[in-house]
Amino acid sequence: MTNYADQYKDCIWLDFETLEQFMKDALIGYGIPKEDADIICDVLIESDKRGIDSHGIGRLKPIYLDRLDMGIMNPVTKIDVLKDEKAAAVLDGNNGLGHVVGKKAMEMAIEKAREYGVGVIAVRNSTHYGIAGYFVTMATDAGMIGITGTNARPSIAPTFGVENMLGTNPLTFGIPTDEEFPFVLDCATSVTQRGKIEVYGRAGKDLPPGWVIGVDGKTRTDTKQVLNDLTKGLAALTPLGGIGEEHGGYKGYGYAAVVEILCAALQDGSYLKDLNGFDEDGTAIPYPLGHFFIAIDPEKFMGLATFKLIAGNICRDLRNSQKAPDAERIYTAGEKEWLAWQYRKEHGCPVPVSLQKMMISVRDKLKLDYSFPFES
Repeated sequence: MTNYADQYKDCIWLDFETLEQFMKDALIGYGIPKEDADIICDVLIESDKRGIDSHGIGRLKPIYLDRLDMGIMNPVTKIDVLKDEKAAAVLDGNNGLGHVVGKKAMEMAIEKAREYGVGVIAVRNSTHYGIAGYFVTMATDAGMIGITGTNARPSIAPTFGVENMLGTNPLTFGIPTDEEFPFVLDCATSVTQRGKIEVYGRAGKDLPPGWVIGVDGKTRTDTKQVLNDLTKGLAALTPLGGIGEEHGGYKGYGYAAVVEILCAALQDGSYLKDLNGFDEDGTAIPYPLGHFFIAIDPEKFMGLATFKLIAGNICRDLRNSQKAPDAERIYTAGEKEWLAWQYRKEHGCPVPVSLQKMMISVRDKLKLDYSFPFES
């Protein structure tokens, strides 16, 4: 794992217990009930544990605390059940914390799947819910298949377009196997997502060509200005496959549209430009996001043990297939995150200078009793 550590040579490594407790104290300081803060931090810290640095503590201030400061997200999450029909239900998150809404929704989906074989929950008026993979692994932990998707503020341009219309709209699957970790495919329907661009920005690095398209139809690599222009509609993320059709950009565009439709139409929710986060006068307003959660119980088919064995066999056969001449190994989805956790559970979480400054500013604002090792 030496190469893994070298990626973070400019970071301070902190233990997860300290990071999680700090986030909890900060959220409670913002008026979030302790039981909700526990859920939110569990989702965020799980991202850092898996090596998904774009969605962990790095999102604490710019996504959650700042939006609470702006008054566009409610600190107390009230969940209404609008409709409950055996294997299906619709929830309203009332602009509360998406993590709390998401956990409740997937718990309901799992409970329904136990009875009916499948459970489908649609959510309206929610907010950013963290890594989608957290919710599908709730299902795999319960011996079920988990599927979730969420729409988001517009950032992806449709194929042959340059206007940011669709969110990064992850379509995420969790599949139990007989291995030490489940198969978890958790990725955006864009080539990249804003969180990863923010990681590049914190590192002062230019973007790889093909990630972002400008209004002139050409790729852009100027990270700092891109982050600014994405919110102004002057730049857009490219769908999976990239610009145009040559490398299958229409496929990513199509999957992003599928998620948008399911996240809006199932619960009569908002979509596309209605998720911009600004009114006609440019004033910040809530992002009324939609999600869907699906749990499928393999026990209702040919049995969980059979399902897990075959799923595991497929993953092993894929990893054991012939490698490219210069490739070290082949991975299956969820494996790199599991390997990251094997390293990080011993070493902690890498915290770059930009996040160190954020933690200090939040601590000082809330007058929290913390002394961080990087301050010395």
